[in-house]
Amino acid sequence: MPPAPADPNENELREALITTALETNRRSLNQGTSGNVSVRLGDGMLITPSGVPYEALRPEDLVFVDADGRWEASRRPSSEWHFHRAILQERPELAAVIHVHSVYASVVAIQGRDIPALHYMVAAAGGNSIRCAPYATFGTEELSRHALEALRGRTACLLANHGMIAAGANLERALWLAEEVELLARQYVLSLQIGGPRLLDDAEMERVLEKFRDYGPRERS
Repeated sequence: MPPAPADPNENELREALITTALETNRRSLNQGTSGNVSVRLGDGMLITPSGVPYEALRPEDLVFVDADGRWEASRRPSSEWHFHRAILQERPELAAVIHVHSVYASVVAIQGRDIPALHYMVAAAGGNSIRCAPYATFGTEELSRHALEALRGRTACLLANHGMIAAGANLERALWLAEEVELLARQYVLSLQIGGPRLLDDAEMERVLEKFRDYGPRERS
């Protein structure tokens, strides 16, 4: 039997997910087939498939993974579906997850460093630093556990020797945050070349975090 037709909201989500994936390439956050994007749908998620360039994606190529980690599709979901599902299940306030191997975030992650409070925009990720999760092999439950811990109280993290995760209440917010984290990583790398950053103290970051409660793009009505 042919699959049941998707409802209009699902069709819109599929189109928006592809648009977001393409934007990660356009904004130089990603290249080739190295990243992945997901969005909440019902009790599961839609996620980009494994090994398909974003430019070739069609709405029907996106894979629905249910709450139990099962899927029925001709394509397999991204190898990183474990941490996408874990984040969306653990964090009900989030609805979209973007993972990229952007250059500067990956450079910092290769060093196993957190991004410290070198700029007030660090607060965009929800804390006074952007943590780097310990290394684990891609696509594993171990990496998923490390990512969840690094994201505790945060909406972005680095993955050691790997890349970056950014999440948000919608695809637009997650994409905005991914771009901000990459810029912060670039600023951090460049500042290290001229003696290292002068960091903002915890009291100032608390003030900034309060201001950031409603900062950033909002979902269009």
